[in-house]
Amino acid sequence: MAHFEKRGTKWRAQVSWYDEQGKRCFKVKQGVLTKSAARKWANEMEVAKDANQISNQDPIFADYFKDWYETYKIPGKSNNTQNRYKHIYVLLQQNFGKTRISKITRRSYQHFMNSYGKKHVKDTVYKTNGTIRTCVKDAMSEGLVKINFTERINLTWNEERSRKIEYLNFKEVQKLKKSLLKDITPSYISRYMLLTIIYTGMRPGEIKVLTWHDIDFKNHTISISKSWDYDNNKIINYDSDDINKETKNKSSTRIIKVDQNLLNILDQLKVNHHERLFIGKDGTIPSSNAVNKVLRKQLAKNKIKKDGFHFHSLRHTHVAMLLFKGVDLYSISKRLGHSNMSITANTYAYMLDELKQQSDQQIVNILDQI
Repeated sequence: MAHFEKRGTKWRAQVSWYDEQGKRCFKVKQGVLTKSAARKWANEMEVAKDANQISNQDPIFADYFKDWYETYKIPGKSNNTQNRYKHIYVLLQQNFGKTRISKITRRSYQHFMNSYGKKHVKDTVYKTNGTIRTCVKDAMSEGLVKINFTERINLTWNEERSRKIEYLNFKEVQKLKKSLLKDITPSYISRYMLLTIIYTGMRPGEIKVLTWHDIDFKNHTISISKSWDYDNNKIINYDSDDINKETKNKSSTRIIKVDQNLLNILDQLKVNHHERLFIGKDGTIPSSNAVNKVLRKQLAKNKIKKDGFHFHSLRHTHVAMLLFKGVDLYSISKRLGHSNMSITANTYAYMLDELKQQSDQQIVNILDQI
């Protein structure tokens, strides 16, 4: 039951309830101008009590976010995911300081996102806002805030910092492939890994753990069911509960078609007598740095200038070749192991825009012939 008290010219309202341990809790609103306004607040609190959405706690926003992600979000997640949450926590500390969560307004949050967007790309802005929005939704369900101040926010970002996906054109791919094959021997493991990603578009982590059992030479297929976990330095299966579901999931398990050229190239590695294809004489798989070093050397040798181009960039190159040769997006998405086409479309939006421009010109050329 609510209690009201007039103090000077203003009103004080108080509601009480019993928590799960039977302890009586109180929530107070002071400095209310009129008794009717105090009653209105008390009625809202009574409704919140009935919905079990009331609390007498008002934690610091940043501290609540930290407790929230440590409790509900990061257990079992990869180091990259954990670091992303920790980074957002630091941002909230820097921008909101000791401000209590109930004092955060839509306006103050909008100012925060405006400032953040000036230095970050679209995808980062959306992910950060989405994470904070989920946190505030949970705060609402706990009765800490009445409204989600992250909703109906206008998100902006830095277009200049939005990195276009780097990829090689078809002629560059042919030059690189020819260069990688020249004088190749089964001891040049990094070269074979680079050729594999060009031909398959597999993730680098998937290539590192490829075995002979995964390759069907008769039916020209490769079965992909596992990847290298860089955070924990181990192999992880895609059907495992330990997989980082933000980037990979059970949809990543797939069988892809390959051509005879790649099979002939990979067959050369059988003389190494290892269960896994890409193991050198020292018994180890080349690191990403080692593969990137070979790639940079080959690019320079062929006078292909691509700043920041790396092992994973050849996966993007594989996609570009398929797109510009007319392969449909659904088939590409399945080949890449994406859980849905929207991931593929968002990742390769720049490429798709280029393709659309070509198609638009093709349409104009056709119309000109009418």
